[in-house]
Amino acid sequence: MLRYTRKLTASLLVSCLILLGGISGCAKTQQMQEPLKTGFLGDYSMLRPGQEGEALLLYKNPQADWKSYDKALVDSVIIWRDKNSPLKDEWKADLQRLADYFWDKIVKALMPNYKIVNKPGPGVMRVTVAMTEAEASFIGAASVEAKITDAQNGTLLMAVIDRRGGTKSLSGAFDSWSDVEESYQYWAKKLRYRLCRERGEMGCIEPEE
Repeated sequence: MLRYTRKLTASLLVSCLILLGGISGCAKTQQMQEPLKTGFLGDYSMLRPGQEGEALLLYKNPQADWKSYDKALVDSVIIWRDKNSPLKDEWKADLQRLADYFWDKIVKALMPNYKIVNKPGPGVMRVTVAMTEAEASFIGAASVEAKITDAQNGTLLMAVIDRRGGTKSLSGAFDSWSDVEESYQYWAKKLRYRLCRERGEMGCIEPEE
């Protein structure tokens, strides 16, 4: 019976890879209902509940001139722990890898539209992201608090809190952190899409849920 189960599982995994064109196509995440506030953003009174297609909680500066920004300074992704943090000390190596992975996805998502720089200056927006939750698959949860500021004067342009979880996909059989990685890929693409929309551009591609 055990041997049969293993064969069946392997068959399903192979089918998934063939039909969806690779491991990444098999892993799916979805937005969760309750946002996780950890204190990273400090003042949460400015945030409003997101509408359909938006982050769970969101702030947008109505005075922001998004078209004036053509460069991006992307801070290293922060592993943020409060006193009740779900991020465990024994995951230190995995969490650092995930933070580096997330940073890489953000930079690559922005590169087609922004010059990536390493210091403040005119026309530079600063992207600061904190990982606040990360759990292993199959239903791994991931939470993020993030903000975009004017790199020169620190004016807050946008702030968000979002949370996603896995859907018991077969991807966890390959990588226990796959749901978290899928969430990071989604958020990076969502950032590119949101900024495209804020600039009033055409052809903005929204990532699939």
